[in-house]
Amino acid sequence: MTILLFHSMYGVRPAVRETAERWRAAGHEVIVPDLYDGRTPETEEEGLAVRDEIGTDELLARAVKAAAPYSAGGVLYAGFSLGGALAQNLALADRHARGLLLMHGTSDVADGATAASGELPVQLHVADPDPYETHDWLTAWYLRMGRAGADVEVFRYPGAGHLFTDPGLADYDAEAAQSAWPVADAFVAELDVRSAT
Repeated sequence: MTILLFHSMYGVRPAVRETAERWRAAGHEVIVPDLYDGRTPETEEEGLAVRDEIGTDELLARAVKAAAPYSAGGVLYAGFSLGGALAQNLALADRHARGLLLMHGTSDVADGATAASGELPVQLHVADPDPYETHDWLTAWYLRMGRAGADVEVFRYPGAGHLFTDPGLADYDAEAAQSAWPVADAFVAELDVRSAT
């Protein structure tokens, strides 16, 4: 199965590459587009500055361009935080999308949006509470995704930081990460089995 994995506002960090390598070792083709042209900000402020300098419209355009060569064959879209928001936008618009794995981030769902692929399997892993993904936001997001035709599972990790799966960041929470990754990996494996039938 082909997986498109999008980085957070911190760029293509070691944790992103390690995730890609783990999935490659499981037999998947993993594409990691570098939407920041090699930049890897060290702080949240720097990451936000790079994101804002490029602009969300341009980041989405870069993500669409990166996905174009693969989408017709059926792709699992995945992303960390900002990358999750981009992955969500692509997955909802792609009639060949096999699924959507969101680590730490979501995007708005337009009223009347419909998953182009029909019923889209979606899994979200998020800190609880999360300053970027508040309870009210996630409740509304969950309902809108359901109306759009997504089959959504949400896993919350009490007390964890926003990017709790990245060992190189202050948000890292080893216990939460060790709980999240086996569930996420099982989701990827299940979608691979579905795609083979």
